[in-house]
Formats: sequence, C-alpha cells, structure tokens
Amino acid sequence: MVFKPDNFTEQSQEILSRSQALVREFKHSQWDVEHIFLALLEIEEGSTYEILKNIKIDISDIRNRLIQLLNSLPKVTQFSNQIYATERAYTILERAKVEAKRLNDEFIASEHLLVSIIQENTGNISKIISEFKIDLEEIYKVLQKIRGSHRVTDSRAESRYQSLEKYSIDLTKLASEGKLDPVIGRDKEINRTMQTLIRRTKNNPVLIGGAGVGKTAIAEGLAQRIISDDVPDELKNRKVLAIDMGLMVAGSKFRGEFEERLKAVMDEITQSKGEIIPFIDEIHTVVGAGAAEGAIDASNMMKPALARGDLQVLGATTEKEYRKHIEKDSALERRFQPILIAEPSLEVATKMLYALRPRYESHHKIKVSDEAVESSVKLSQRYITDRLLPDKAVDLIDEAASKMRIDAQSMPGEIKTLESKIRQLENEEEACAQRGDYQQAADFRTERLKIQEKFQIHKSASQKDNDSPMIIKAEDIGSLVETWTGIPVSRLLENESSRLLKMENRLHERVVGQNTAIESVSEAVRRSRAGLSSPNRPIGSFIFLGPTGVGKTELARALAQYLFDDEQNMVRIDMSEYMEKHSVARLIGAPPGYVGFEEGGQLTNAVRRRPFRVVLLDEVEKAHPDIFNILLQILEDGRITDAQGKTVDFRNTIIIMTSNLGTSEENKEPVGFLRDASESSGIQLRSSIEEALKSTFKPEFLNRIDEFIIFEHLSESEILQIVDMMIDEVVQRTMEHKINIKFSKNSKKWLAKKGYDPQYGARPLRRAIQRYVENPLSKRILQGEFTNGDSISINSKKNELTISKC
Repeated sequence: MVFKPDNFTEQSQEILSRSQALVREFKHSQWDVEHIFLALLEIEEGSTYEILKNIKIDISDIRNRLIQLLNSLPKVTQFSNQIYATERAYTILERAKVEAKRLNDEFIASEHLLVSIIQENTGNISKIISEFKIDLEEIYKVLQKIRGSHRVTDSRAESRYQSLEKYSIDLTKLASEGKLDPVIGRDKEINRTMQTLIRRTKNNPVLIGGAGVGKTAIAEGLAQRIISDDVPDELKNRKVLAIDMGLMVAGSKFRGEFEERLKAVMDEITQSKGEIIPFIDEIHTVVGAGAAEGAIDASNMMKPALARGDLQVLGATTEKEYRKHIEKDSALERRFQPILIAEPSLEVATKMLYALRPRYESHHKIKVSDEAVESSVKLSQRYITDRLLPDKAVDLIDEAASKMRIDAQSMPGEIKTLESKIRQLENEEEACAQRGDYQQAADFRTERLKIQEKFQIHKSASQKDNDSPMIIKAEDIGSLVETWTGIPVSRLLENESSRLLKMENRLHERVVGQNTAIESVSEAVRRSRAGLSSPNRPIGSFIFLGPTGVGKTELARALAQYLFDDEQNMVRIDMSEYMEKHSVARLIGAPPGYVGFEEGGQLTNAVRRRPFRVVLLDEVEKAHPDIFNILLQILEDGRITDAQGKTVDFRNTIIIMTSNLGTSEENKEPVGFLRDASESSGIQLRSSIEEALKSTFKPEFLNRIDEFIIFEHLSESEILQIVDMMIDEVVQRTMEHKINIKFSKNSKKWLAKKGYDPQYGARPLRRAIQRYVENPLSKRILQGEFTNGDSISINSKKNELTISKC
C-alpha cells in the first residue's frame, strides 16, 4: 500500500517525517505506531497538542511514557538507511484516510492521525491510552470546538484553526478578570456605540477622535458593561475581541497567506452568529493591508460580509486617517457609522485620573496626592499643547511615579562619593603594605575607618528616608512638565522671586541706558511668572523702535541669557529675508504638494521644539505684508496652525520685533552724543516714529502689540559705559596671555569720540577698538615688544592713542 505525500497536510507530513527520524534516533529496525504518536506530541503548534491540552491530559507524562517504551524496544547494532513500516503503522495511516473521508476532508491532517491512533485496541499503545484515560468522544467534542466549520481542503488548512484566538485578545475575558482599567466619563459615547450596534443596518460604529482621548477605552468600557450585564438584551452574552491586524499580516510571506488568515477569522466571526463583536483599533489599516500585485486588500475582503450583515465591526481611528483612507472609499465608508469622541473637559479628565489613581499607586508602590492629580490635568492642558487629555495627564502621573521610585532606589551622591573614597583608601593601604611602608598603611586604615563610620551613618539615614511613604505632590508634576517643555511652571522659589525683582539690574549689566525698554520687558516676565498674564496670549509682544546701534537686538539677547542662561536659546529671524510673498511658507512650512512640505517652517519648528523662548523678528518693517497676517493670530491667540495642520503654541514666548522706522529723517540733524539731548528732540523723534508706524502697519496689527518701546539716542555717559564694557573684554583676553592693560580716562573718551556716530549708534565702537587698540597691540606682541608679565598703559596725547609699557 502506497501513501502519497500529496494526500497529507504540511503538518502531518512534518509529523511523519519526524516519526521516521525517531526510528533512527532510537536505533530501531521498524517504523511503528509509537514513533508516530511521539512525533504527534512533539509538534506543539499542532491541533493534537491543543486537543489533549483541552481534555486535561498531561502531555509531558505521555511523552515520557512513550520514550520509556521506545527505549525498551530491541535496538539494531548496524543501522541501515532503509526503514520498514510495520503492518500496524500502515493500518493507522489507512484509518486516518477513512477518518478524513468521514469528515469530508480532502487531505489527511494531524487530527486524523490522532483519532486513528486512539482507535488502536492492541499492543502497547492501547495500554497507554487506557492508562491515561483518553476518551475518543471527548476528542471529537474538542475537535469540533477547535475546527468549527473548517474543512481540510488544502495542505495548509491546520494553520487556520482557532484563527480568532491567534489574532485577537478577548476584552470581555479581561474585564471579567478585572484586568482592564476603569472607564469614567464616557457613558454617553458607550451608549451611542451600543445604539449603533443594535441597529438593523449600518450597525458598524467607528470611534473617531484624536490620539489619546480614550477611543480604545470605550471598547473596553463596552466589554465591562457586557460583563456587568448593563447592556440591552441584544448585546447580552456577546464577546468583544480586539483584532490585531499587524499580527495577522506579520509573517504572511506566501501569496494568499494573509487572505487565508483573514478569511478564517471572518468565517469564525460569521459562524458565531452575532456572538462576537470584533474591535479593530486603527481600522484605517485594513485599507491596503495585505495588498500585493494582483491581490485584494483586507477592506475589499470585508465589504461583502459587511454588506450582507454577516460581519459586524467596531472600529477606532483618528479623524485624519478616517478622511485619508476610509472616506475615499465610498463603498466602505457607507457601511460605517462615525461616532466622534471629543477630548474630555478638565473636570471629566480629573475624574478619570482619580479612578485610575489606585492602579498606578499599586504598580509603583507610591501614593498620589489629590493636588498632584489636579495639577497633572491643569498643567498638561496649559503647557503640553500637542497632545490630548486624558493621555497626557496620565503620562505625567506615570512618569512622575517612576522617577520617584528610581530616585528612592538610587544611592545618594554623597554616599557614592564616600564609597568611592573607601575603595581608593583600601587600594592605597594594600599598596603601602606590599612595599613595607606599614606606618603609611596604618594612616590610610585609620582614615578609611573614619570614612566607613560616616558612610554607615549616611546609609542608615538614607534607608530611613526610603522607608517613609513616597507621595507625589504638585511640585513633582510641575518639575516634570518643566523637564518636558522647558517652561518654568514649578512654584516660584524664594531665590527666584528675589532674582525676578532685580531683573532690571541684571539686564543693565549688558544693555546701557534704555530704562523704559528694560522696565517694560521685566514687568511682562514678572506678570507671567506670577500667573497674572493672559493665558491665551504670548508672555509679551513688543516693537523696539529707534535708531540703529542703540541696543534693540542686544536687549533681546540679554533677555534670552537671563531667562535661559544661554543667549543662543533665542529664535532670531531676519525679516529682510521675507520680502517676497512666497516667503511666508518659510515661516510656517510649505503647503501640501510643494517641495519641503515635510520639513515644516523655520519659526514653527523652533517654537514646537522649545515652547519657552524669545522670538526676535529683526527689522520687521522689511517683511512682506502677508507675513503680518500670520503674526496676527500669534499675537492675539498665542497659537498658529502650520502647513501640516499642527497647532504650535506661542503662549510661552516673548515676541520682540525691531525696526528703524521714522529715524531716517531724524538722523539728518547734526547731532552727536555730546549734543544737548533736549526734550523737543525726543518729542520730535517719537512723533516721527509714530507717524511711520501708522503708515507702514495696519491698525489691527498695531492693536495687538503690548508696547511700542522707543530707544533713545545714547548720551555721552552711556557711550563711555559701552566703551568700558568693550575694553573689559579686551583686558580679559590679554590676561590669558599674562599681559596687564590699563586704559586712562582720556583714552576711553578718545575711543568714544572716534567710535560713536549718531547715524550708526554704538556699532562703530567695536571697529574703533579693533583698529586703534587690538591691531597695533597684536602686531607689537608678535614682534616680541610685549611679553608675558608686562604691564601696558594706553593713553591719549595730541589727539592720538599711545600704547607703552608701564
């Protein structure tokens, strides 16, 4: 009798091949039923393993019993490659063929082999079956449950058994075990979902909402309602299964393999006759899933079943993905009923977090205070604008708890230092002892013992602190938000309060004069940190006006240095680069379809990365008028939508615009720093600037600016202060070469006179110092005239600057 391999499924061929390998391993001369049975038990992915597990048979015990039996059989000393099958083995295969025909199967599968072996009533196999009480009727019952209505119509049929169990998670089972988080504040959305599910037509709800609003939680809430019997009669005893489309696609390397898996899942759902509600998270992934050349995707496979009403689906996706993938396919879109899931209010989000609090306390073994829960909601809503509630508030609580656990379990820095010192002294003590320097070794030992005693005291104190209950407070949440965004949201400390009150003095260290400008900017920062500024506008918006070279840009740099300890943490945009109409795209990003769309805008990208910044728009009057339409929304609402549809938050920025408007006429007057800065001159400058502003900018733009700050011309004393500051930089650089420089008062006045130009402000001062001080000084140092340790005196005589050794 000949059995063709083509008559067997891939799995049963693998089993027969393995059974023949067992003949060689045990050095037997004949292939028998025991080898086939052991091979069946070794394939854990097979239906045999699943059947025996379901009828509570200890598979490892049967396997050990079979191995014991095979070891007791006679072995051959000279093994040949030719294997002969016994009559019993042929009988098993024949019975398996008959069993396949009885079940209307076209191929012999592993379950047919199992049934055939269980029917064996002679020999050692019969004894093992009796010993373990394997009942054929029970096997048939379990087989029916595993196979359902599947028939073995091809060689890969076994891979489709229990497809739902392989590619899904039973949410109702998790709900019954209490493994799902409580769902609060979503009764309205869950009721709407249930209404849609029991409709006669179009009964496939799709939950549409932003990432993090709780779409998946609504499916979990439905499962919990079913378990608690709080559903209409039509939904009682039903199951909610979360289908994993990614798992279904994964590993489907052969053509048609994905379609087989999806068809098997759909068949099982259909055969449940409405008992199963499949939940597909990110349902837009079914469009195009598994599609290859000449194949159809998952959505097209589902359409006929959805149209007939055989398949009922609960989906979830974002509005953007729904529009992009599902709305385009009208035949698919008409089968679904969209249900919009809005972001919860602050009050509802707070209730959600209170409900979730016990889960996080249990997981992290810490306590979360009421004020921490409320702070996480309020601060996340105020400062984390690119994400949605309740997800961002939950993340704050979760990360704050994990940070507290790590900090508690980490060794404090002082203890680490002591431990390192002890190890160092031990090494030095050992080295001294080895070279015979016992006195030095004793000294090291004495010092080590003292440090060890101190180490134990600190360690005991640290352990006591760890034993005390850990409680997350509002300050911990504020500190974490500050870490995420760079925005200082934690409560004002005493030293920071005094620092803010002295802000003008700090800014005056870099910016000479311009008291009005410095006071206005300082007041804006103080309002923001005290929580009194408008929450929906930037911290402050200013236009710095006045002649060039009087400190407008320098004040913006000084402010960045003061707030962030780094003047580079400032977005500086030269508006002369935005004179063309199309340059608007560079600020907020190119529109869809244009080159650079994915890159975003120069302004929006910088503020999205670090929301707490100084934004300097230099020479703003040179920008194209369309730029100001973009700025209107930033100045009024503190936000802007970029070309990709993402909202960028400007509420924590300080917007500074600089301009030289109205100063060109005033500069024509013969004035200098030695002139009498009369009141009439200041009034004339202000009037000229105000007229220029009105003629250049629209009223709606000017009305949104907090303050227009006019920078005055620098006086003689202010110019001399700037000279002092620039000279200090030169002195510091020469000190590195151990050369000491002293400037006389006359030399400073001489440099001030040479370097100040009313038309260009203080900018030429740097060039004057470079020309008259740095250039001759560097030349004489290179010539060897001045060397390390020299003292140099710089004076002015007869309208010239002299440099000489002291």
